[in-house]
Amino acid sequence: MEKNVAKKIFTIFSIIFIAALFLLSLFSVDETQYKIVTFFGKPTKVVSEPGLYFKSPLHTTITLDKRLLLYNPTPSEFLTRDKKNVVVDNFICWKIIDPLDFYVTVNNTPKAEAYLSDLVYSQVSAVLGEYDLSSLISTKPGEMKIDEISKKIRQNCQERAEKDYSIQIASVKLKQLILPQQNKQSVFDRMRAERERIAKQYRAEGQEEAMKIRAVTDKDCKTILSEASCKAEIIKGHGDAEAIKIYGDAYGKDMNFYKFLRTLQAYRKFLNEKTTVVLSSDSELLRLLTNGYSNNSLKSVNLDEQDGLDDKLVKK
Repeated sequence: MEKNVAKKIFTIFSIIFIAALFLLSLFSVDETQYKIVTFFGKPTKVVSEPGLYFKSPLHTTITLDKRLLLYNPTPSEFLTRDKKNVVVDNFICWKIIDPLDFYVTVNNTPKAEAYLSDLVYSQVSAVLGEYDLSSLISTKPGEMKIDEISKKIRQNCQERAEKDYSIQIASVKLKQLILPQQNKQSVFDRMRAERERIAKQYRAEGQEEAMKIRAVTDKDCKTILSEASCKAEIIKGHGDAEAIKIYGDAYGKDMNFYKFLRTLQAYRKFLNEKTTVVLSSDSELLRLLTNGYSNNSLKSVNLDEQDGLDDKLVKK
């Protein structure tokens, strides 16, 4: 009886042991992972295709990420070519290109990030030393060289990262620039001066354009006034000529009646209820008022005198 119980217990433990060994011999690989199979810490093979695999229970697996990874180093202060301090916050996009060599040389992701931090720091310091602060902060788009600086840093880091760490650096970007307190005022003054220069340029261009518009307008105005004055003189000349012709025709038809009408026109202009006229008794001007109209009374009237009646002195 005791032997049967012991046999059953042994069988159960054997089944459990075999099942445990079987489970320990299985491992799965995700499509986002590399699996490195090691034997007492020594890598034996790399599995990069997704699926379910077998291994010896004495072997272990190390998981590495095959995706593009993002690392944000601690912001650091650097010196530009014009001796200006600037705090740069950057990020690095990287991935493993040879998992076996990466495991041997670097071993894991935290160590890789530490190596990348040192590598990128040295290259950022070297590259920023070749540029002025205006290449990082400027109101002129043509002076901004941030993309060029980022590209140069990545290129300088890429060769060493691939050779020493089996890492491909996809991108190195400067995501934030922080000015130390002692540099802020100088940058603000330079930006303010640049804005004032642009404003003065715009005002000067506006004043120049306004002067051109005024000059053209004055020229057009003078031309219009000159043409209008010329036309007015021509029209006035035609009118005077027509009036003289009418006067001549009227005078030629009946000279005495013409003189009579001219005298009446002169009376209408200077005689009213407030007018006092002092003239001699034999004045030609009073003859019509005293003797009335007759052909004889107007024969001796001088036309020049009739034309000048409007200019005689009248006492009111």
